[in-house]
Amino acid sequence: MKDPTVRGVVHLIEETKAFGQKGFRKRLVVLEQSKGTFTNFIPVEFVKDGCDAVDDLAVGDEIEVTYRLSGRRWQKDEASEAKYFLSAEGLSFKRLSASGRTNDGSNDAIDPNDALAEAGEDDVPF
Repeated sequence: MKDPTVRGVVHLIEETKAFGQKGFRKRLVVLEQSKGTFTNFIPVEFVKDGCDAVDDLAVGDEIEVTYRLSGRRWQKDEASEAKYFLSAEGLSFKRLSASGRTNDGSNDAIDPNDALAEAGEDDVPF
């Protein structure tokens, strides 16, 4: 059976986080999908070596992620209510379009802070 995929525009890329003594790593990438009247935000977790592959992504890239679902149960103690959590683990991704990037992979997007840094005292409106 083929693993499912999801498409979206990269909205957020978090830094890699390490957990435990063995150094388990995970990195969150949030995809944005416009669905007419609302926007859907889909968190996808990349783990272990997948964290390094995310370095090639940039906010604004349109990608297709192959993922698998995993779930877990959590219960504080026998008397408490059980909670269930679902996560999408990214297995791989394919870039469909690169927003603000050139063919060599460098980023040509305009950073508004660059314009402010270049402005002189007479250019600033306050």
